Order: sequence, then structure tokens, then C-alpha cells
Amino acid sequence: MSDTTVELTPAAAKLAGLLPQALEIIARYPAGRSRSALLPLLHLVQTDEGFVSPTGVAFCAEVLGINKAQVGAVATFYTMYKRRPTGEYLVSVCTNTLCNTLGGQQVYDELSEHLGVGHDETTADGRITLEHAECLAACDYAPVVTVNYDFAIDEATPEAAVGMVDKLRNGEAVTPSRGARVCSLKEMQLQLAGFAEPRDGAVADGLAGAPTLRGVTLAQEHGIAVADFNPDTPITTTKPAREGKTTPANPAEAAGVASNKPAADAKPAGDSVGNEVKK
Repeated sequence: MSDTTVELTPAAAKLAGLLPQALEIIARYPAGRSRSALLPLLHLVQTDEGFVSPTGVAFCAEVLGINKAQVGAVATFYTMYKRRPTGEYLVSVCTNTLCNTLGGQQVYDELSEHLGVGHDETTADGRITLEHAECLAACDYAPVVTVNYDFAIDEATPEAAVGMVDKLRNGEAVTPSRGARVCSLKEMQLQLAGFAEPRDGAVADGLAGAPTLRGVTLAQEHGIAVADFNPDTPITTTKPAREGKTTPANPAEAAGVASNKPAADAKPAGDSVGNEVKK
């Protein structure tokens, strides 16, 4: 596919500058599977406008040859695709169970009051969008705060969070507790679309910290180990069959097998429409 094969309508023409990158994304997928490129393409359009606008929806639909409803169904399902203008820095506070118990809601409430915005709202200067997150996958460092999806504050306190957003609004450098250097949301979207980020310090990695390793450390200290466990044992790629199993293991499974035999009329198994027993 080349850029000459895609003619954008006026509804998508504003994003024509993204076409070379869009085609590069699509080329990553096998022929006939281009629709799988929709997720990174939605990140790509956010590098330009900062959110998935109607123009972005039209652009994705036209380069993939699908309709806008199909694009919209995906864009509205995932929270990382923003449907209205978002600030330069997306500050997410985990308020799920463990983070909440350890003060995550207090961190969020203090930020909300300090910034004068609520969930998914942006400050008047366009710098900060605040959101509460259901899980940021860092229970070992709870409560946590991320900026543009990078971990910014571990074991967060209201004071630390307020201090951080003030620095971001003033254009001051913020040193994250771990992870890459804080970037703008548009720069992060470029990485999420699958492109290398040329900024110095854009990507970072490191060893697992003490909170993450606490469980294994305690096990080692107390001599706790799984009997006959060999960490070098290869992981099987298929689930081994149960010895002697020739029939479903329980009544529910047996009932499911019985009621989902292949349909003779090419309808999906379990679809009884048109197959009703005539009395």
C-alpha cells in the first residue's frame, strides 16, 4: 500500500500529514488484517489533536476501509482514547481497592480541590487533565500517581501530588519516582502508536524495587520454597490432557457440549432460531 492509494475526504483531510505514519502502522499487519491496526492508529491521531476527534475517527475509517461506527465503537470502549481535548499532562490517581485504602482517594480529592477540576476535566490553562483510575497495576507501590501513563509518584501523598502538578503547570522539570522522564501526552501517544521516541530519556527501565520483591524476599529469609520446583523447567505451550478423560468432567460442561453441537444449517452453534422443533 502507498500513500497514493488513499484519498482522504474533506472530513479527514486535516490529518493528511499523518498518512505516511498511518501506512507504516498498517504495513505491520498481514494482508487482510489491516483492521488490527486500529488501536495504534487511534493513538496516532491523538499525537496531532490530543484526543480522538470526529476528524480522527474519519481518518482511521478511511485509511482502513471501514466505517466510522466501527471506529467509534473501539474509541469509546477504551479509556486511553480521549473523546474531548485533553491537557498537556494527564494526571491519573489510582482509587481502586488497595490504593484507596492507603490514601488514594484523599490524594485525588486534594488534587481536585487544588486544581479546581473533577474527573476527566482540564484546567483552564490547558496544562493538566485529572482523572481517577480504577487500577494502575502497581499495588506494591500503592497509592500511585501516573503522568501520561508513566509512574510519577509511588506511595503518593496529597502534598507530593500537589507539588508535582504545580511544577508541571510552571514548566518545571519533574523527576518521576521510576520510569521514563515525564513527557507531554502527545509525545506519549507517539510511543503508544509504536514509534521510537527520539527524546533523551524517553524510555527507561530498571530492576524491580524492594516493594515488588517483598514476597520473594520474605520467602528466602524464612526458607520457604515450593517442593521440587525447578525454575529452569520449560513452560509447556499446550494444556496437558487429563489422564483417562473421555467425557465432560461435570454436568454443566456435559450440558454445554450437548446443546452446542455443530449446526447443520451453518448457523452458529446454540442458535435455535429457525431450528425449532415442529410439533
